[in-house]
Amino acid sequence: MARKKFYYRGYELEDLQKMPMQEFISLVPSRQRRSLSKGLSEKQKKLLIKLRKSKEALDENKRVIVRTHCRDMIVLPEMIGLSVGIYNGKEFKVVEIVPEMIGHFFGEFALTRGKVKHSSPGVGATKSSMYVPLK
Repeated sequence: MARKKFYYRGYELEDLQKMPMQEFISLVPSRQRRSLSKGLSEKQKKLLIKLRKSKEALDENKRVIVRTHCRDMIVLPEMIGLSVGIYNGKEFKVVEIVPEMIGHFFGEFALTRGKVKHSSPGVGATKSSMYVPLK
């Protein structure tokens, strides 16, 4: 069975990758459009250069994970297929960039708040636990 073709606002992935940046900016939602129209910050520019280098390494069959603290970077069509380690405040979450991520921020894919798992109370939490022997 053939895989369903990806479209972003009526454009195929190949068209998006060939598209000039100004034309792509007009397609993204308003918050991203405003951010991109102001121009990329120095950190974002450095990240984009590193991502382009890792794209070249990917062509040579070398998987390179680019680690970044830049959570406000917007996923661009040229980033598709790359692996990015996004910092969530504690560790780098490795994210494989797929076409459905276009137009979203990196921070959306590495959540900063984890799930809280409550279990039984620890030693010293209650009066009776004082007398429980430790193993």
